[in-house]
Amino acid sequence: MNKHALHIGEKSAKLPLIQGGMGVGVSLSGLASAVAREGGIGIISTAQIGFREPDFEADAKAANLRAMVTELSRARTLAAREDGATNGLLGFNIMVATKDYGDYARTAAKAGADVIISGAGLPVDLPRYVEGSDTKIAPIVSSEKAARILLKLWDKHYHRTADFLVIEGAHAGGHLGFSHKDLSRLYEDDFDSSYDLEIQKIISCTDSYAKKYNTTIPVIVAGGIRNAAQVQHMFSLGASGVQVATPFVTTEECDAAQAFKDAYLNARTEDIKIITSPVGMPARAIQNPFLEKIATAKESIHKCYRCLEKCSPKTAPYCITQALIRAVKGDIENGLIFCGDNAQYLTKITTVPEVIKTLFP
Repeated sequence: MNKHALHIGEKSAKLPLIQGGMGVGVSLSGLASAVAREGGIGIISTAQIGFREPDFEADAKAANLRAMVTELSRARTLAAREDGATNGLLGFNIMVATKDYGDYARTAAKAGADVIISGAGLPVDLPRYVEGSDTKIAPIVSSEKAARILLKLWDKHYHRTADFLVIEGAHAGGHLGFSHKDLSRLYEDDFDSSYDLEIQKIISCTDSYAKKYNTTIPVIVAGGIRNAAQVQHMFSLGASGVQVATPFVTTEECDAAQAFKDAYLNARTEDIKIITSPVGMPARAIQNPFLEKIATAKESIHKCYRCLEKCSPKTAPYCITQALIRAVKGDIENGLIFCGDNAQYLTKITTVPEVIKTLFP
């Protein structure tokens, strides 16, 4: 099994593993630090990260930016060995769709994040926001076309390339970079083998920019990965590492409430659904009374938390901020529970080290 360190420029993690960012509040300092302590890359989601701050209702953005600094600092303290060093790295997942995206990226870099991973849109201007820092940046892409466009834009406008790149497949949780039509074919016999070819195309495209800049660009594959055989398969395609999220939810270290974790443990195959989020994107979530309710009636929105760029309280069927916060706090009857399609295989509460052993025995 490939256990080589993951090198991203001059930074490195002992394991070729990234813990995927999960918001709101599912992957904060508790989970991210535990992964970094084991030698992986722990990722904190910035999505409404300040939801527990006392002024969140009054000024969500200020609360979020402050909480970013606090959570990263806490994660560094928790992840540190006795000598003060860390076996892994720590960083943020910042959605491009976030309102005032640039302010979040600048805050992450100024706070000293090792990495920023950015999806839910193409992070066209991310290089500008981290200029002058040593924060490493990666786009999340789901197609060779998206990778080619993004890398070409960074090359043309910023005369640089990605430090690493994350490919997120259709088995992932939360918002997905695929159409409903594509997702309807997900369990056909040839879907995964066809996507393997897409992964190789993305790696080839990335390699061409690595050569141009005389560097290496590690490519990390994500989406539905839960065991060592899948990890090894991604290495066989040419990946440098994997990103895993859903299996970390049912760990003691995960920052979500126990009821949220129990929803994963109780999820059956038929409970995992593709929905359309308030911003019009396909997303994967666990069926519950909340989804049943909003399927037939719009939920009143009394306040806009200005979380996503393309969300309008006038047209949205519900407030995604409120729905995700309710869920992570444990109100799973009235909340939105995002998950990957491997949630059905989770049967018990484990620990971060135990999950990592299933991936890298």
